Amino acid sequence: QVQLVESGGGLVQPGGSLRLSCAASGSIFSIEAMAWYRQAPGNQRELVAAITSHGSTNYADFAWGRFTISRDNAKNTVYLQMNSLKPEDTAVYYCNAGTDWAIATTGGDYWGQGTQITVSS
Repeated sequence: QVQLVESGGGLVQPGGSLRLSCAASGSIFSIEAMAWYRQAPGNQRELVAAITSHGSTNYADFAWGRFTISRDNAKNTVYLQMNSLKPEDTAVYYCNAGTDWAIATTGGDYWGQGTQITVSS
């Protein structure tokens, strides 16, 4: 089994930056792609960014130019650098991992517990 543990969430002012980390443990061989999703109250969970096994990245329109996803395979960790944060970025952010195909479609099989990001003055 795979366990994903997020860190780096918290309160930040509009225009500020945060970096999220997600460390994977367990059956790492089963992971190809990793991604970040987010869910605000009353909204469906939505993809923020994804990175495939070969390093290709995809971003939601709201994330383009502000957020950067990266991974360190030696540390089994994926990161999300978030800059120019806006109040509408407030949500619970979830780490996700699975096959390239799953990440590109419905999301991978493995999920972190989520970390709260609040953007407010």
